[in-house]
Amino acid sequence: MTTREAACSCGQLTLVAEGEPVRISMCHCLACQRRTGSAFGIQARFPQDRVRVEGRRQEYVRLSDGVESRTFHFCPDCGATVYYRLASAPDLIAVPIGAFADPGFPPPRISVWESRRHPWVAVPPQAEHHD
Repeated sequence: MTTREAACSCGQLTLVAEGEPVRISMCHCLACQRRTGSAFGIQARFPQDRVRVEGRRQEYVRLSDGVESRTFHFCPDCGATVYYRLASAPDLIAVPIGAFADPGFPPPRISVWESRRHPWVAVPPQAEHHD
């Protein structure tokens, strides 16, 4: 079984996910743009029973562009988000794929909020496209 390790920038907050993600998505919503400081966010979702988290963390709750509650868990030392939870999927944990620091991570299979996508951002051709 595949095991992936994610961490914050300073390494104090870590996460281990076992198995393949159930969803890898690319989000172009304005909230993800602000959260990441980039033009989009990419995250992988795992069943919570296949995820182990260690280290101190703080929470920040915000609403998505779709007005859904999201609870972000970040390192209180360096501020990096390592995972978050969605109100609509309480049995899943979403991990920004950059926290894995793995250039071989599989590409997103779903692209959402494409109406807010920067026109120069390329979406993998095999991805489902949603507005």
